[in-house]
Amino acid sequence: MQRFELDELSTLLIGIIALFAGRWIRRSVPFLSRIDMPNAVVGAMAVAVAVLLLQVFLHFDVVFGARTKDALLLIFFTSIGLSAKLSALKKGGIPLVILCAVTVVALVAQNLSGAVLASLWGAHPAYGVLAGSLSFVGGPGTAMAWARELESQGLAHAQVVAVGASTLAVISGALVAGPVTGWIVRRHKLHSTEGAPTDLTFIAPPPKEEAKPGDTQIEALLSTVFVLALCVLLGEKLNGIARGAGIVLPGFLSAMIAGVAVTNIADAFKYKLDFAPIERGGALALQLFLVMALMSTPLISVAAIIVPLALNVIVQVIVTVAIAYLVLFRLLGSDYDAAVTSGGFLGFGLSSMPVAMATMDEVGHRYGPSPKAFLLITLAGSFFVDLANAFVAKGMLSLPFFGTGGG
Repeated sequence: MQRFELDELSTLLIGIIALFAGRWIRRSVPFLSRIDMPNAVVGAMAVAVAVLLLQVFLHFDVVFGARTKDALLLIFFTSIGLSAKLSALKKGGIPLVILCAVTVVALVAQNLSGAVLASLWGAHPAYGVLAGSLSFVGGPGTAMAWARELESQGLAHAQVVAVGASTLAVISGALVAGPVTGWIVRRHKLHSTEGAPTDLTFIAPPPKEEAKPGDTQIEALLSTVFVLALCVLLGEKLNGIARGAGIVLPGFLSAMIAGVAVTNIADAFKYKLDFAPIERGGALALQLFLVMALMSTPLISVAAIIVPLALNVIVQVIVTVAIAYLVLFRLLGSDYDAAVTSGGFLGFGLSSMPVAMATMDEVGHRYGPSPKAFLLITLAGSFFVDLANAFVAKGMLSLPFFGTGGG
């Protein structure tokens, strides 16, 4: 088979075209919008299908560049770390502590169930972690990041598993979260204490930003670039220290830890970071990383493991729904706010934060608002989930049972 290798700039340009194509496809196919399938996933899959057709019919393979993608990954996880302010935890109180604790239980349960299923199928149990919380709670970005790390440790099919599991997770979570939440509300005859159903969403529209002079905008962008670059550098130094102590940390995890440290040190000294450009930069980095990582997916290999991936989805949905209803809903008081919070938990526990917000928003339209649930899910989703997922996954993969000595 003839191979054609693209350089970094060409890969980036194709990735941007794929993002626009994904946006157009989502608008043309309403179902994809309803389940919150990211533009990057849709566009990248279109490119991957095109590459597949070239491979099958013309025996022509396309190899994309990888260095830019790796840099974007570090920027994205750095932006996550920079948004993790410890002071935000005080706003949630005991319910937030309960939500975070149950989230950790769900992370462990998803990984254990995935590992058991992988072992029963005759695969390495580490694939179960990749198809567990890293795909369902983490989403495509987190799954692909860890796939790259696990491939370097000997799991040859990590990228294929990550793509298949995370894509199915996005779909299944979007289909399950809303109906299950509605069922809980109806079963227990719950009602909102904040008023009747309304057309208003849970979140108020953001205040309009005042126009800034050109020089001020440039300074803000330069400050953002400086903070991101500083965190990436500190992450590399942290990685070197950890490696010297015999601890192997993924580069993106080190960058995220550095981001957490920088933002909380700045908070302690009352220095206000401008989070708007940081969040936009992180979102852009995620979209570009996702599309560049996914469009090189060997779809033939994904099709070969679709049966175990489908079984994994069924197991993960059952486990997560059971935890949401039997544990979280009851610990939070079995009231309407607990039901809506459980719906948000199902959204980010099986798919993504956008699905969590969309689920709570839809429930609010039908049964009434729940500002408390929105606050809890926003705090847990923006501060806690990604950090907990990274450390739980790293801790479990460090156990002898999950040792990645081979694929």
